[in-house]
Amino acid sequence: MTHATSRAVTTFRWIVFLLAVGYWFYQFSQTSLDRFGWQFRFLTIWGLTANVIAAWFMLRLSLGRSQNTHNPFVSATVVLGAIVVFMYWKLWFIDPALVNSGGPIVWYQEYYLHALGPLLMMIDAFFILGAFRAILPTIGVTLAMFLGYIAWVEVLVGPFNSFPVGKVASGLPYPFLNDMGQADRMVFYGTTIATAMVFLAIGWAISWGLRRVTKS
Repeated sequence: MTHATSRAVTTFRWIVFLLAVGYWFYQFSQTSLDRFGWQFRFLTIWGLTANVIAAWFMLRLSLGRSQNTHNPFVSATVVLGAIVVFMYWKLWFIDPALVNSGGPIVWYQEYYLHALGPLLMMIDAFFILGAFRAILPTIGVTLAMFLGYIAWVEVLVGPFNSFPVGKVASGLPYPFLNDMGQADRMVFYGTTIATAMVFLAIGWAISWGLRRVTKS
């Protein structure tokens, strides 16, 4: 893997971190603050927040301020980013209204949150850090992220909000969730977690292959 303290890597990590922090603060100007949970109602913003934290961890490595790679957290962030990209564009191509309850979002935010941001983290994770080295802790952190989000939207976000309104429920952050009954949502959440585990396995395989190539 690329040496973590080289000038090129440090510059790259500064760019990744500043972009993530900039977009994280930008969300406060793009959401209705009178809705419970603000922008953190959305899995996309959980992914962005994880990117900010992971990018800070990586930058600290390059600046020599830490020796802890936080490999499981960074690896889980890659999985979360992959799910955000996969689910967003899958639903968007069916109907953008399924994921954007407030209408279209500005293009540069849409492509950063659902393409460039996760991609930049993947580049660092696979080609600089060498992610997915501790598979069991990575599974644990990944499950904690997804189960935490599910509990967040089902126990707090949905009951404390009245918009968007669907055929069955209201208040859940994504419009399509409000067209599902609770049992159907649980099946959907389970399928999403299973997909995340598939992405985690793919990430491990890619990382393993890159390590073999590097050694040879």
